Amino acid sequence: MKYHPDKYSPMIIVALIAMVSCHHQDRAFNIETEKQAVEKAIRTSIGWAKNKDLDLLYGVIANDTDYLEVDPHDRIVRGIQEFKKTSDFFMSDDFKAIRYEIRDLKIGFSKSGDVAWFFCMLDDINEWKGQPANWENARWTGVLEKRDGRWVIVQMHFSFANG
Repeated sequence: MKYHPDKYSPMIIVALIAMVSCHHQDRAFNIETEKQAVEKAIRTSIGWAKNKDLDLLYGVIANDTDYLEVDPHDRIVRGIQEFKKTSDFFMSDDFKAIRYEIRDLKIGFSKSGDVAWFFCMLDDINEWKGQPANWENARWTGVLEKRDGRWVIVQMHFSFANG
């Protein structure tokens, strides 16, 4: 087969452009910046309760039917509409968020950079009608997806160790 420069030049140029653009995309992902953004979304999903700011909460939860949450007491929340039904409990005057602490937070990312997952230990200290309503030493895992430039939680799982 004889080499024809005019025939192959466009393919070479396209290949070079693709390589440069892929390299540029890799540099655009700053892991420390993304970790900070993911951690902020995680903290917001629990810290919103202090001021009962539902807009803040709904800004970090996936606004679709794919959202999934599993709580320690066999409660499974499927979809944003079911999730929003819990707001009555948290918005009640009987509920008071006191503080929360996240320990041992570990965050990982997919190779594409648009999915993150996390693990941590959570103390969520609250009151219900003046009585303690706490989750202490809860294991908390979750998955976030970057949508329209912001990280949203698409799945969370809370559990307690037995014994």
